[in-house]
Amino acid sequence: MHDHENFSLMLGGSLFQLLRRVHLSDDALRLVRRRILFISLVAWLPLLLLSAGERHLVPGSATMPFLLDAEVHVRLLVALPLLIGAEVLVHRRLGPVARLFLERHLIPDSGMARFDAALAAASRLCNAKSAEVLMLALVYLVGTQMIGRQYLALDMTTWYVNSSASGTPLSIAGVWYGYVSLAIFQFLMCRWYFRLFIWARFLWQISRIELRLMPTHPDRFAGVGFLSNTVYAFSLLAAAHGALLAGLMANRIFFLGAMLTDFKTQFAALVILLLCIFCGPLLVFAPQLARVKRTGSRDYDLLAERYVRSFDAKWLRGGASADDQLVGSLDVQSLADMDHSVAVVHGMRLLLITRDGIIWTIFAIAVPIAPLIPTVIPFSELLKTLRSLLF
Repeated sequence: MHDHENFSLMLGGSLFQLLRRVHLSDDALRLVRRRILFISLVAWLPLLLLSAGERHLVPGSATMPFLLDAEVHVRLLVALPLLIGAEVLVHRRLGPVARLFLERHLIPDSGMARFDAALAAASRLCNAKSAEVLMLALVYLVGTQMIGRQYLALDMTTWYVNSSASGTPLSIAGVWYGYVSLAIFQFLMCRWYFRLFIWARFLWQISRIELRLMPTHPDRFAGVGFLSNTVYAFSLLAAAHGALLAGLMANRIFFLGAMLTDFKTQFAALVILLLCIFCGPLLVFAPQLARVKRTGSRDYDLLAERYVRSFDAKWLRGGASADDQLVGSLDVQSLADMDHSVAVVHGMRLLLITRDGIIWTIFAIAVPIAPLIPTVIPFSELLKTLRSLLF
């Protein structure tokens, strides 16, 4: 029997065990501030010191000095802490999911073995050391090659590249950035995508169980409506992706003369991608919900038909006795209750995706990009617009 109380996507793995040993985490992912401070400083502070030592720190020392490279600062001081903080949010918000399936009696006795197997499989994947070793290898074999493709291709002197006629070798700061800072960031991103895969796989396995769904459940999702709220657990992860895009946009706006509006396609693509990643796994329950709605509509329509005919025969066709009084009769209240039940069944939703969840995800992505709005709208005009909207 698996421990349903301790389900977590974020506990386990070599990194988690390492962080526990060096007192940067505990069994419940606390000490998050200490963890963020340490990892962010390891990734960012050496770049500051090395750039200063190579005289590429301040404006005038290079075409793109370190202090003006918004993309790097946003990646390491905004997106990286968000990735770390998102682990705590997901751990706390998704932890109760397994227990809720049981508390709501959604898993039949015949499906308990498969439910426990799904939990055990998720736990094994979260604790798989080989997976994180492969991620690390992927980062160093593939991820760090982006230094050569992306950064060395720039025809300018930057804090990480010394442009010259004989070539464009990486600076010492550039070496640290490529093989330490970027490697840390890319490893955490790979780890996140792997955990999202585990979550999607877990939901798919649960969806294969014949759940005890109730078409009249007031959540309009036959009792699994709590799953529609899981998208909020990924809000910090969505914000981290938005920060990555914001950093890329900032450098191109400040150094290449691009406009904020030039990135509409990239923003839309990111929104669609993240909505597919966060909401897509919930669609696996649609076939069961559709089947329950179909059978529920048929059964409750027949039940309502029988009740309405009985009500009609009693109160409109002379079936009531002389002592029966329509005013205050429970028959009228029961008729109203029946009408409500049928309406709930017919109003059942098939997709565990809500408008509020979509809006919240888009908002989380957009927040890190908002500081770039003054590049297209003067700050004074922006204040006037906000004042007119609020007052």
